[in-house]
Amino acid sequence: MNAPDKSAVLAPTVKLLINGQLVESKTTQWRNVVNPATQEVLARVPFATPEEINLAVSNAKEAFKTWKKTPIGTRARIFLKLQQLIRENMKELAAILTAEQGKTLPDAEGDVFRGLEVVEHAANIGNLQLGELANNVANGVDTYTLNQPLGVCAGITPFNFPAMIPLWMFPMAIATGNTFVLKPSEQDPMVTMRLCELALEAGVPPGVLNVIHGGEDAVNAICDHPDIKAISFVGSTKVGTHVYNRASLNGKRVQCMMGAKNHAIVMPDANKEQSLNALAGAAFGAAGQRCMALSVVVLVGDAQKWIPELVEKAKTLKVSGGTEAGTDVGPVVSCAALSRVEGLIERGIADGAKLELDGRKPSVKGYEKGNFVGPTVFSGVKPGMSVYDQEIFGPVLCIAEAADIDEAIAFINANPNGNGTAIFTQSGAAARKFQEEIDVGQVGINVPIPVPVPLFSFTGSRASKLGDLGPYGKQVVMFYTQTKTVTARWFDDSTTSHGVNTTISLK
Repeated sequence: MNAPDKSAVLAPTVKLLINGQLVESKTTQWRNVVNPATQEVLARVPFATPEEINLAVSNAKEAFKTWKKTPIGTRARIFLKLQQLIRENMKELAAILTAEQGKTLPDAEGDVFRGLEVVEHAANIGNLQLGELANNVANGVDTYTLNQPLGVCAGITPFNFPAMIPLWMFPMAIATGNTFVLKPSEQDPMVTMRLCELALEAGVPPGVLNVIHGGEDAVNAICDHPDIKAISFVGSTKVGTHVYNRASLNGKRVQCMMGAKNHAIVMPDANKEQSLNALAGAAFGAAGQRCMALSVVVLVGDAQKWIPELVEKAKTLKVSGGTEAGTDVGPVVSCAALSRVEGLIERGIADGAKLELDGRKPSVKGYEKGNFVGPTVFSGVKPGMSVYDQEIFGPVLCIAEAADIDEAIAFINANPNGNGTAIFTQSGAAARKFQEEIDVGQVGINVPIPVPVPLFSFTGSRASKLGDLGPYGKQVVMFYTQTKTVTARWFDDSTTSHGVNTTISLK
């Protein structure tokens, strides 16, 4: 916990959102929200008290009594309004996001836009939350299903997508008839709060959406609270595993999207210029702070000769503050993140990887205090090296080599993570072999970051995901609803029933 310094006393406080009101926390624990490019203190975020967390949940529980009965069209129209408000405020949202998280302004707009797509999807809830019916399963008997909301749901979101990932969660949960308690990252909660203010403006009723702030204690309180029925989480494998185990033992539904080590195979027949551009953007964009970042490239056969050109491409990227025009790589989120990335680069050298491009301590004019790491490239990377085994979460690309596609596929499948992967090739046969044999949730074919649009569901696998159902798309409607199966038989008033045995025969 970093106590506020004297300059932070003047910084505004981030509020809690409880029962439709922005509330000043009574906590004594605060954390500074810091601009990672300048170290300017932008705001102070409270670590909510247990009483405040309980109050948020109790208001959500009370609001559920009426919200679950709200007509589906009324719910849908709120999200039609919210998507309009997000579009109208896109520049403001991106500016807030860049200030507190460090992304370039175009990347910040992309962060907001990918969340906006889920809001648009939520507005289509009338077509998504449909049950099924079978007529005459027995004489005069029908069976049908109702997809009903669960109650109070909660979301725990990470620092790297402070707009998109909250928008993955609360719109779909609320559109399906649940109420929601959100705990955004304590590192950059300001854009999340602005989105929640817009949700209130769009018509989300008091108590239906609540926001609390905090760290480990708040996470544990959400996992333990008896009135919370389901939890959505995106973050590290360590925290996600803890959340999944603790919450599921308490009888909750849980979906956890966690760490990654995403690989791309580059075949010798790939379009070189397009592939190099895609690799550079996917590895170094957002300063590598994406769970879908491309962190390992497996060069197959003659593609191994591309290393000098890949390094030259990385050298062309501009490192600067996110508000500077033409910037490709902004700062990492915090001083601690900077130290960790630099330490892993040092360990990569010690482990025997070849440092082809060293991005440490770049000269960034006007941002001398910023948390900057430039594009960094290692070749000769093998399992067992720290830069391969750990998720670096910085602009560091590892290059490995394989003799053929079979060796490359086996290499990727041997890694414990299964978030995203890609292949670059002009061969349909190679692409089909890859999509069939790779054991990874999201597969790109000449697409480096294959995050699906909200018509489909985010589908990480293995150590990258815990829980059966992924965020957004069809799967999240199943996650946020309980299937109730009804078997109905109606008797005509003129029908006389003989005997007391009314058991339905399905024979």
